[in-house]
Amino acid sequence: MDFFIQSAHAQSSASQSGSGSFIIMMVLMFAVFYFLLIRPQQKKQKAHSALVDGLSVGDEVLTAGGILGKIVGVSEHYAVVNIGNDNEIKVQKSSVSMVVPKGTYDEA
Repeated sequence: MDFFIQSAHAQSSASQSGSGSFIIMMVLMFAVFYFLLIRPQQKKQKAHSALVDGLSVGDEVLTAGGILGKIVGVSEHYAVVNIGNDNEIKVQKSSVSMVVPKGTYDEA
């Protein structure tokens, strides 16, 4: 009879250590998820926000749609981009993918 009581105590202590290791594994999984997925996305978003806030007249830009042009006007949410032959389009500043080096627009 004592044998069954000892095995019952052994089982209850084993389940407690199992739940502790489960919690540790969940915390480690969240940490890996944060550093591999969430943090790089936040850095990318912060860099794009800085790019959008720094847009000024004369910058040569490439939009998300692949349009290359030179900024001729900037407002709070929009930029007017000259795409050649006095054709200007108004785009959202957030749709600007990158600022290209000076002279890229003239070469194209």
